[in-house]
Amino acid sequence: MHDAILPEGWKQPVGYANGMLARPGRTLYMAGQVGWTAQQEFMSAELVPQFRQALENILAILRQAGGHPEHICRITAFCIDRSAYLAARRELGLIWKELMGNHYPCMSMIFVADLLDHPAKIELEATAVIPD
Repeated sequence: MHDAILPEGWKQPVGYANGMLARPGRTLYMAGQVGWTAQQEFMSAELVPQFRQALENILAILRQAGGHPEHICRITAFCIDRSAYLAARRELGLIWKELMGNHYPCMSMIFVADLLDHPAKIELEATAVIPD
C-alpha cells in the first residue's frame, strides 16, 4: 500500500490522488495499453468496453509481476474523445470500482487527436511499486 499525499488546506480530489508516496519495492513501468485483447484484437470500437479492456490489460501485467491494484502509483490516460469520456464518467467509475476498488493513484487525463492502434479510443499507461 502507498500513501496518498494531500498538502494541508487542499481540497480532497475526487477519483485520484495529488501525490503518492511509494514504499520501497520493485518499480514496474507499464507501456500504454489500449482496449484490445491479448491477441491484439479489438472486441469493440466504443470507449467504455475499451476502457475496461485497457485497465484489465494493465492489471494482467501487474499480476504477472506479482503486484496488485493497490501497488499502482500513477496512471496516465490518453483519450481521443472528450465528449464521450465525459458522457461515460459514471460507467467508467463503476468499472474502476469493480477492478481497482477504492484505490485512487495519481492520474492524468490527456485528450489527444489520435492513437496509433485503430480503432483505439483510450490508452492507459501506469507505474507501480511492488513491495519486496
